[in-house]
Amino acid sequence: MLHWSLVFLVVALVAAVLGFSGIAGASAHIAYILFAVFLVLWLVSMLMGRGRSV
Repeated sequence: MLHWSLVFLVVALVAAVLGFSGIAGASAHIAYILFAVFLVLWLVSMLMGRGRSV
């Protein structure tokens, strides 16, 4: 998921440089949402992993 958020971030940056503001805004928003979901899932996995003994 982190990979896809970085891909959409790169697409947003390239679109912004080329002047496609609509595509850049949409791609940046998708990247933000995917990164937020990644952080939530990462946090949940870290909290769930603390209860286990290795």
